Amino acid sequence: MARRPSTTAARRALATSDPVLGRHMEKIGRYRIALDGISSIYQALAEAVVYQQLTGKAAATIFGRVQALGGGALPPPAALLALDDALLRGAGLSRAKTAALKDLAAHAHDGRLPDLAETAALDDDALVARLTAVRGVGPWTVHMLMMFRLGRADVLPATDYGVRKGFQRVFRTRALPTPAQVLARGERWRPHRTMAAWYLWRALD
Repeated sequence: MARRPSTTAARRALATSDPVLGRHMEKIGRYRIALDGISSIYQALAEAVVYQQLTGKAAATIFGRVQALGGGALPPPAALLALDDALLRGAGLSRAKTAALKDLAAHAHDGRLPDLAETAALDDDALVARLTAVRGVGPWTVHMLMMFRLGRADVLPATDYGVRKGFQRVFRTRALPTPAQVLARGERWRPHRTMAAWYLWRALD
């Protein structure tokens, strides 16, 4: 397996491939992406589903209640499937999120959800296809998982508003760019598009 280039080398290559972005990167300084640990895809996606469209504090409270149903940890797939929906709703989940967690558990229980070893062997497009088959899990959620939990280096969440707004500021476009326009420019950022996205987000700080 090829070694991943150092952060310094990746930063230099990215700046060389796009001098306009490079000047912005120079202003921002060192690349400091923070990765969260991951114990399983099932656990990570369950958290992502619960946290959707909620503040961090509210989501953490609800996820804690869901964990309490499993004795202090997220119920294993078979146990979660066996839970009455009313218990999950009582923990604070909406009907949609309850259905999404049950579908996630079903995927994990019957082997459709990849484990970490299988995930490592899947390329980005294949992983997006596998995980978005779960109800309530869209491409953006998978992109965030790949960037901040799996540490993948070449992910560009082009539909993300922050990425698009950062692009508008860095490249001084009159209108908010479309995802297609972000992806087109992003071709020159390969294979360091995660780093590019991080620097675009920093344009909004």
